[in-house]
Amino acid sequence: MTKAEVVTEIAKSTGMEKQDVLRAVEAFMLTVKKSLVEGEAVYLRGFGSFIRKKRAEKTARNITKHTSMLIPEHYIPSFKPAKSFMGYVKDGKMDLSLESEDEEED
Repeated sequence: MTKAEVVTEIAKSTGMEKQDVLRAVEAFMLTVKKSLVEGEAVYLRGFGSFIRKKRAEKTARNITKHTSMLIPEHYIPSFKPAKSFMGYVKDGKMDLSLESEDEEED
């Protein structure tokens, strides 16, 4: 599913305009990126966590030129799904109605 398809689905299910949904999706992605760059994780209960993982320094080899180079330690973005989300994917089914989530919040 592409970002455009996500925007279309959200617009259909909420009744919002596509442009408003697109701005919200873009703002969400920017917020996640900024948080990870600053070293802060983003936790979304029932969905998962966007975290920053540290990769250790390592030696890489170019086997065609018979050379080695040192790759310094660095960080990469990572996503860890919530247990309930993993259960939905594993079972291949879930309640798709937005109303049930709204009722739980009340």
